[in-house]
Amino acid sequence: MADTLAAARAELTKLRRVRGTFAALLLFVPLTVLVAALDGWSARNAIDSRSPLLRPGFTAAQAGLDGVGYGQLALIVFGVLVVSAEYPTGMMRAGLLAVPRRGRLFAVKVTVPALVVAAVAIPVTVTGYLVTQRALGPHGASIGASGVPRALAGAVVHLTLMTVLAAGLALCSRNAVVPLAVLLPLVLGSHLFALLGVTRDVARYLPDQAGARLLTVGADDAASGAAVLLGWAAVVLLVGYVRHARWDT
Repeated sequence: MADTLAAARAELTKLRRVRGTFAALLLFVPLTVLVAALDGWSARNAIDSRSPLLRPGFTAAQAGLDGVGYGQLALIVFGVLVVSAEYPTGMMRAGLLAVPRRGRLFAVKVTVPALVVAAVAIPVTVTGYLVTQRALGPHGASIGASGVPRALAGAVVHLTLMTVLAAGLALCSRNAVVPLAVLLPLVLGSHLFALLGVTRDVARYLPDQAGARLLTVGADDAASGAAVLLGWAAVVLLVGYVRHARWDT
């Protein structure tokens, strides 16, 4: 138990001291809040001017969660770097010497970043929602509006699982290039895929599109979206664990 706590403290220290990792985590905050403010401000102008550019089906409640979709890009980078940085520096070998039980070390390296992301995501998600509603002014919606609390909680789950997925891919590949080359285009491209009728049925099973149902206000398929995203994360972590157990030295 002592070695597990020591490994957890080492992970927290690494999160603070590795510049790229810490910067990616910090970037999540202004990116989410800034997009939330811009989205609310532009939507208010569109409503006041009765602009046809206001997106179909716009609701103030859902607009408050739009920043999450952009903020997750920073957390994906964070999840990848927090693991992949250990291989070129030899830190993984040091970790194995300190915690010889590979399953326990693997659990620490996945759990600590996930808890950190969840702790950061809760206030940032709520702040982003409130900032959007403030920017919307008289067109805003209450944080207690129907479906909003569940969507805010779902946003935290979505961000946490996407981070875990990113970390799992980094454990599988043992570098940063492959998971970033897969996940960032996937997240950016799946939004386009979802707009195409031909690929809509496929896109809903992509991890970020499935998770997006968690932060959709009033969604009746949030549970199935969570199951799909959780399934992706579980499979990737299983492969990552096998690779870690057999090949990491």
